[in-house]
Amino acid sequence: MRRLLTMLFLMSSFALANVNVYDFSDKVQETRFNHLITDLRCPKCQNQNLADSDAPLAKDLKDRVYLMINDGRSDSEILTFMVDRYGDFVLYTPPVKPITWFLWFGPAVILLLVLIIVFARRKKPTEEVVQPLSPSEAQQLSELLNKKDSHQ
Repeated sequence: MRRLLTMLFLMSSFALANVNVYDFSDKVQETRFNHLITDLRCPKCQNQNLADSDAPLAKDLKDRVYLMINDGRSDSEILTFMVDRYGDFVLYTPPVKPITWFLWFGPAVILLLVLIIVFARRKKPTEEVVQPLSPSEAQQLSELLNKKDSHQ
């Protein structure tokens, strides 16, 4: 009996699963919907698109995209609405504008600066000029060597 109750409990949990079913009039609308919810980032989630997110806000935004597609809005109108409401964060590819220049060009500029610094600081091998010993230095050296030989 316990086994049967456990099985019924486990199977009933699937009935509570939240599944969104969207009916479209044609395949083109469904493709547009799937493309848009994949390209839009969930404002609440950390690096998840609307399609993958289970957040209530993501569900609301998917419903909004669905309604806007059924109202005949274009993809650009839908994207403009989302950006106006949630900012450029909802786009995985933010537009190139003065406020995002560092985001787009910063890594390349930093890499270029590092390469310039590395090449500027790199020393070219130079021939080391060996100067001959002065007579007094030669005498000190020979005395030290003789001392060393006599101790061995």
